[in-house]
Amino acid sequence: MKMRSDDSLRPIDVRWLGRTPFDQCLALQRQLVQERQGDRGSDVLLLTEHDHVYTIGTGGTEAHVLAEPDELRRLGIDVVPTDRGGDVTYHGPGQLVGYPILDLHQHYCDLHRYLRELEEVIIRTLRVFDVRGTRNPRYTGVWVDDDKICAIGIRTSRWITMHGFALNANTDLSYFKHIVPCGIADKGVTSMQRILGSAIDIHHIADVVAGQFTRVFGGNVPTLIVASQS
Repeated sequence: MKMRSDDSLRPIDVRWLGRTPFDQCLALQRQLVQERQGDRGSDVLLLTEHDHVYTIGTGGTEAHVLAEPDELRRLGIDVVPTDRGGDVTYHGPGQLVGYPILDLHQHYCDLHRYLRELEEVIIRTLRVFDVRGTRNPRYTGVWVDDDKICAIGIRTSRWITMHGFALNANTDLSYFKHIVPCGIADKGVTSMQRILGSAIDIHHIADVVAGQFTRVFGGNVPTLIVASQS
């Protein structure tokens, strides 16, 4: 895909939040969406790791959570219905989650293109680490062979985006055994750590994602990494 070079685009602020509870980050997203709908602030990319959680999108079902309530309690993991698209997925430590809050009027009002460009950000990021990520024509997300390495689920309101992508960096993949990931029963999941044989600094991955994101969505727009929020 061509890199955007329109200098009229507003700056994209990239905020590293550290490790956050899912609900806290969801509340922040909603606040930022309201600000963008009021034409306040600039486009934002939130980057975080979450505490253990299974989230179910609007196209999902609790039947795809395979663990019984007792097992979920033992794992210390909540199940949270949410308003993004897609089915059930896992978030947890070692996974880099990105939430773009973009006004698509400033880019293009085309959700299919937006999803493909989110995939492009991840594909370019993986390439930096010598991992070959690809698209699957049947499913949204980024894949390495038949295993998903990055799930994508979004929501838009008046063309302001929220939710986003979850890249398995150093993720404990055993948590995916208790769900049908993204509702796809015949495919697997993988991580950068599994492919490369060792863990990668999550902050380094976040920096690469930030750079690739601004190249895909904003040309040479300045990027700001803000201090971790508590």
